[in-house]
Amino acid sequence: MPSWSRALHRYRFRSVWLLPDTPPAVVYAVLERVESYPLWWPQVRAVDRAGESGGTARFRSFLPYDLDVVAGEAARDPRAGVLEVTLRGDLEGWVRWTVAARGGGTRVLFEQEVEVRKPLLRRLALPGRPLFVLNHALMMRSGRRGLAVWLAR
Repeated sequence: MPSWSRALHRYRFRSVWLLPDTPPAVVYAVLERVESYPLWWPQVRAVDRAGESGGTARFRSFLPYDLDVVAGEAARDPRAGVLEVTLRGDLEGWVRWTVAARGGGTRVLFEQEVEVRKPLLRRLALPGRPLFVLNHALMMRSGRRGLAVWLAR
């Protein structure tokens, strides 16, 4: 496959969430419990754990398609504030959360590097890319809001 073709299907995302008045340990504990994500993040439709370090998840943001992945734990380091998983399925790659103190609250860094494997999204790679990026940004905004509300309760 030509390198330009692979590049069409690769995405690199980075989001920063600032959560004032919430200790990093509390935020980390919520992010560590992935099975609770659907309770506070509307676009995370389902999470099913399989053992201690893996499971499946389904995502659907504002565009009308689901993404199904199998996730496996790559890193869990509460002292460093790092949670990382590998993904395979409709997306292949990794996701990392890094949680750190910031002022009287917490700074959460979300990083993701993936290649889209879902056939429909691969076919729509060129014309759909701006919409896919916007879709992800809206999902992240909703996740940050949902987490803030969850932490405030």
